[in-house]
Amino acid sequence: MPLDCLEGIRVLDLSQYLPGPYATQMLADLGAEVVKVEPPGGDPMRGLGPRDGDGVSVFYKLINAGKSVVHLDLKSDEGRAALESLVRGADVLLESFRPGALARLSFGPDSLSALNPRLVHCALSGFGQSGPYAGRAGHDITYMALGGGLATSGVRERPVFAHPPTADFASAMQAATAVLAALVRRGRDGRGAHIDVSIMETVLAWQAITLTGARRAGFEPEREDSLLNGGAACYRIYETADQRFAALGALEEKFWANFCVALERPGWIARQHDALPQHDLIAEVAAVIQREPLSVWALRLAGVDCCFQPVLEPGEVPHDPHIRARGLVQETGGADPRVEVAFPAFFDGAPTPPRAPLREARAEDIRVAWNAR
Repeated sequence: MPLDCLEGIRVLDLSQYLPGPYATQMLADLGAEVVKVEPPGGDPMRGLGPRDGDGVSVFYKLINAGKSVVHLDLKSDEGRAALESLVRGADVLLESFRPGALARLSFGPDSLSALNPRLVHCALSGFGQSGPYAGRAGHDITYMALGGGLATSGVRERPVFAHPPTADFASAMQAATAVLAALVRRGRDGRGAHIDVSIMETVLAWQAITLTGARRAGFEPEREDSLLNGGAACYRIYETADQRFAALGALEEKFWANFCVALERPGWIARQHDALPQHDLIAEVAAVIQREPLSVWALRLAGVDCCFQPVLEPGEVPHDPHIRARGLVQETGGADPRVEVAFPAFFDGAPTPPRAPLREARAEDIRVAWNAR
């Protein structure tokens, strides 16, 4: 059975690429009806990444599964009239235009509120709806740069950005959370909302500890010589004999002690809290780990309570016994194979069911169906 948490909630998705569509996919996973409005040429993400036999990107299909897609030219009178009719029947509108662009199409916050006072309008943009950078273009790497997510990543010589794109996925979750909160408030007092969510500020919101530390005398940013970024032997990524990698997260003394005993190196236990960076101890641990392939260490440490985990390659992830047992990964074969991951929460003991493929629809058919309820 599909989830019914948001049953009856109608969502218009006017976003493109990744952050907005992933936010609305989460709402669809929770039971909302999501209608994605695309220009006549479609979302540009249709052409990014490997394409299926029909010429459409499988990445686009993965992020928009579970939705209906309609095509409207919002620069035309007919297209704007169609969107206006959909807005009147919607509960949520999420868009990712640059600030001011939707208003120039006659769908600014005041106009949307006049059409539908109960509408929850979420504007998801790179830098927010105000401020000197509001009109700038950007992508994940630039949002991470301004928001503080890059400076302390990687080694001193060069910041390292993460994959998948951190800011994009994090801001999608931020937008979905804000929409859900607005719907709860609307259920209480009937008010709609205009929500301004910035992709960059989603990264910024994670930086309180780092920014506070930067104000303190003697603070050094978390880089390769710090506790959580490779400076401690107990919390580091190590290379194995077969050029694979393993992650060790033995921060607590009991976990580090268990690890040391398992490797028959009890002399390491007392050195856990040596001054950072622990170059000598790291080198000793690395030399031992490099003696055996990853499979040997995975077997040897599987039953040891020490926060040890092999670094899996993408093709290995779906076949891990724990991931298979949880049932969130759903694989399909055929000429166009794909791997989907369901909404990562279990409701009443059951995982989220598989998503329906996205479907093409006509705006008029959606409007008629919504008015019939």
